[in-house]
Amino acid sequence: MKLFDLSVPISPRIREPLPAKIEYSTHEEGAVQAAAALGLAPENFPEKKAWATETVTLNTHSGTHVDAPWHYWPTSEGKPSRTIDELPLEWFYSDGVLLDFSSKPPGYEITKDDLITELKRINYTLKPFDIVLIRSDADKRLYHEHYAFLHAGVSAEATLWLLECGIKVVGTDGWGWDIPLNLQAEDYRNHPRDGVLWAAHYLGKDREYCQIEKLANLDQLPKPYGFKVSCFPVKIERASAGWARPVAIFE
Repeated sequence: MKLFDLSVPISPRIREPLPAKIEYSTHEEGAVQAAAALGLAPENFPEKKAWATETVTLNTHSGTHVDAPWHYWPTSEGKPSRTIDELPLEWFYSDGVLLDFSSKPPGYEITKDDLITELKRINYTLKPFDIVLIRSDADKRLYHEHYAFLHAGVSAEATLWLLECGIKVVGTDGWGWDIPLNLQAEDYRNHPRDGVLWAAHYLGKDREYCQIEKLANLDQLPKPYGFKVSCFPVKIERASAGWARPVAIFE
C-alpha cells in the first residue's frame, strides 16, 4: 500500500485571508502549567520539564478543509443545510479520480467541456460517489503573497455536471473552488449581474455536496484513478467546515 498526503499544514506562514495563529508552549512552560493544575512545583518534574502544547486559533476554512452544505446557504434541496458533523461518513472514503488542469493559468475557469475532455484523455467514466480532485498546482504557491488568487477555478456549469453524475465530494488544490475571488469581484463591478459571485458554491442551495479546498501534492499521484481517497473531516458541532488530512491510497 502506498499513501500520499494531500493536505497542507496548518501554518501561520500560509498567505491566505483567514490565517492560523499558533502559540507554542515549551516543556518548561508545561511544567509550570502542570504544577499549577496538580498542586505541585515545577521542580517536581524531571529537569522541570513536562508536556509541550500548542494553542491554535483557527478558522474552520483555514488549512485543508471540507466545506459542508451549511457553508453555501441555510437550506439545501429544500431542507435545512447539513453541517459538517451531520454528513454521512461514506461520502469521505471512496474511489478517487484526478483531473489535471495544471497547464491552465491562474484564474482560468474550468468548463464542463474541459472536464469531459480530460476524462476522455484518461479514459475514465465517472460513477456516483467518486471523489473528484482538480489539480491546478496552486499548492506550489502556498507561501506566495497572493496565494488565494493563484488557482484555476471550476465553473458553476462544470460543477453542476459533476453533481448530476452523482458526485458528492469534489476537491481542489486551490484556495477556493470557484475562480479567485478578486476576479469574481472585478467581473461583478464591471458588469453587475447574477451568477458571478460564488456561483459554484451557490449550487449547494439546490444540490447537496461538499468541497475539499487547499489540497496538495496532487502532482505526486502516479495514476489519475485506481486509488481510494480518505478525507474524513473533523467533527465540529454545527460547523460550516471541518479540517481534514486527505490521503490517496494506492494498493
